[in-house]
Amino acid sequence: MSKGSAISQFDEIFSIDLRQFFTMLFGVMEIRRARCAPHFSGRDSRMSPRRQPAPLPSPDTYQARLVAQAASQSLHSHGVGALPILNRLLDRLKLESVLEEMLPREDRRVRVPAATGLMLLLKNYLLSREPLYGVSEWGLRQAPDLLGLSLAQLDGFNDDRMGRCLDRLFAADCATVALRVATEAIREFDVSLDELHNDSTTVTFHGAYSEAKEEQSRRGGQVPAITWGHNKDHRPDLKQVLFLLTVSGDGAVPIQFRVESGNTTDDQTHQATWDVLCQLSGQRDFLYVADSKLATRENMAYIHQRGGRFVSVLPRTRAEDGIFREALRREEVTWRPLWNKTDEDGNVVDRFSHCAQPQTTSEGYRLLWFHSTLKAEVDALTRTVRLERAYQQLHSLKMKLSSPKTRYRSESQVREAVDKILTDCEMTRLIDVRIVAREQEKFRQSGRGRPNAKTRYVRDVTTRFELSVEVDPARLARERLCDGVFPLVSNDSDLSDLELLWAYKKQPALEKRFSQFKTDFSVAPVHLHSPTRIVAFLCVYFFALLVESLLERELRRTMEAAQVESLPLYPEGRPCRYPTARRVLDLFDNVQRHTLTIGDQPSAELVTELSPLQRRILKLLRLAPPAYGRRSVDD
Repeated sequence: MSKGSAISQFDEIFSIDLRQFFTMLFGVMEIRRARCAPHFSGRDSRMSPRRQPAPLPSPDTYQARLVAQAASQSLHSHGVGALPILNRLLDRLKLESVLEEMLPREDRRVRVPAATGLMLLLKNYLLSREPLYGVSEWGLRQAPDLLGLSLAQLDGFNDDRMGRCLDRLFAADCATVALRVATEAIREFDVSLDELHNDSTTVTFHGAYSEAKEEQSRRGGQVPAITWGHNKDHRPDLKQVLFLLTVSGDGAVPIQFRVESGNTTDDQTHQATWDVLCQLSGQRDFLYVADSKLATRENMAYIHQRGGRFVSVLPRTRAEDGIFREALRREEVTWRPLWNKTDEDGNVVDRFSHCAQPQTTSEGYRLLWFHSTLKAEVDALTRTVRLERAYQQLHSLKMKLSSPKTRYRSESQVREAVDKILTDCEMTRLIDVRIVAREQEKFRQSGRGRPNAKTRYVRDVTTRFELSVEVDPARLARERLCDGVFPLVSNDSDLSDLELLWAYKKQPALEKRFSQFKTDFSVAPVHLHSPTRIVAFLCVYFFALLVESLLERELRRTMEAAQVESLPLYPEGRPCRYPTARRVLDLFDNVQRHTLTIGDQPSAELVTELSPLQRRILKLLRLAPPAYGRRSVDD
C-alpha cells in the first residue's frame, strides 16, 4: 500500500469516528436538557423562563402514616401533645385576634390566612421546631381542630406560603404588634412592671446577605443591616444582627424586643428602649436594670433627668473603680455582712458583704460595692488559668527566639510580642518579663576557596534575645484582695443596698431567656435570605419566648399557692422545684387521639391515658384532665 493511500484511509476512519463521537455527545446533551427542563401544563416551556414549583403530594400521602386498617376496621391517629395547654395560653393572650386585626388585609381566595399560618408556625416552634418546609407535614400529624386548620388548608400550606405570612407580619410593623401582644399579656396575667431587665444577644447568619449591607426602609418598616460586629457567639467571621430583649422582674416575662444592625453597640440602644418601656408601662419610675453598657454618662443622665430609676454595673474603665481597688490593696476598706445565699437544702453557697463607707460617682449617683465569696473563688480560678496560659505563650515565644530562623531580630519586636501576650491574658500587673540581649560571634571566610595561612576571616555578630519571667508574690497577694468585688451604680435613693443587689441578681433570668432562644428554639444560625422575613421570624420567636415564660410563671405560682414544693420532672423521678416550660411540654409528647371505626358503627374516640404526673400538672394549670385532648362538642 502506498503512503498516500494509507493516509487517506486513516483520514476517512478518523472523520467517521469524530462524527460518531459528536453525534453521541449531542444526544446525551439533549437527554440531559430534557430531564432538567421545567414542565408546564398546557404551555410551551419557552413561554416562561421561571421554573415552576413541583406539585405537592396529596394529603393521602401523609395520612397513610396516620391510618391503620384491617378488613372493615380503621384507626386514625393524630398527635395531641401539649397543644391544649398552648391553646389555653394563646386564647388568653388573644394572639390570633391581635394578628387578624393588625395584619394587612389579604385576598379572600387565600386558603390559609396569614394570622392562622403564623399561629401554626408558633406552635411548631414551641413543640417540634421543624424547618419552614417541614411545618406543613408536622401539622398533618396533629389533630386538626387543635391547630385551627382543616386538612385541605394544611394541604395548601408550604414554605412559600409561610414566607408570605412572615411578609405580612413585617408589613404590620413587628415592634408594634409585639407591644400590643405584650400589653395583652400584662393585662391578662397581671404582670408587674415595677422592675424591668434589659440585655442583648447576637443572632448569627451564614451567607453574604448582599441586600442587607446597610440599614434600609422596606414596606414602611426599618430593616437592620446584617453585618459584622462584636459577636457574642464567638464567631467574628460571620455576620449578625443584634437582638434586644426586655423582661419583667415578675417571672422574667418578655415584654419588648427590637432588632438592630449587627454593628450596633449596646450603649447606643438604652435610651430608645427606655422610651418604649415608658410608653408600654405608662410610667417612668420603674427600676431599669441592665449591664455595664447602660452606665455611660449620657445614658444615666437621660434616664435620671426624665424621672426614671436605674441600676447597673460600673464599668472597670471608670476612675472610681481604680481608686476603690487601690484602697482595697492597701487594706483600707471595711466590709459588713449583708446576705447569705442558700441552696435548696439550706446550705450556704454564697456570702455577700457590702462596703461600710458610703460612695458616690463623679455625677453624684449612689455607688455600692459588694463582695461575694463565690465570685472570689471564680476570680481566683480565672486568674490561675490566665497565668498558666500566659506562661505557655511566653514559653512558646522563648522557643521561637532560640530558633536560628527566628523572625524576632530587634528588641522592639520582642517587646511588642511580650506586651501582646500579657495584655491578652490580662497579666500586665502580675508578670514581669525581662528581655536579655546576648551577642553570638561567628567567623567566616571573606572569600571562596580552601582555607590556608593567608585566608582572611570576617567576624559576624548576631544578637539573640532571652526572656526572664517572674511573678511578683507581693503584687499577687494584693491582687487577691480584689477578688469577688463588684460595684453597682444607681440613682435610686429609697431602696436599700440589699434590695438593689436582689434586683440586679435577677439579671441571669434574662440570660436564661437567651439560652432558650438559642438552645430550645435553635434560632441561630439562621438560613433565611430575605431581611424582612428575618425580622418577622425573630418576632415569632419573641412570641414563643413569651408563651414559655407565661407557662412557667403560671405553673410556679399555682405550685406556691397549693404549697407544692416540687414535681418529679427530672429523670428517675427526681424532684424539680422550678419547672421549665420545656420539661412540661416534653412531658405530654406521648399523648395522642385515636378514632376507631368498625364497619357502619359510630366512630369511637380514644385518647392516650394520662399519667398521674400529667394529671397533676393539668390540675395545677386549671385544665380538666378528663377532657384533655378530646374533640370539643362544637367541633
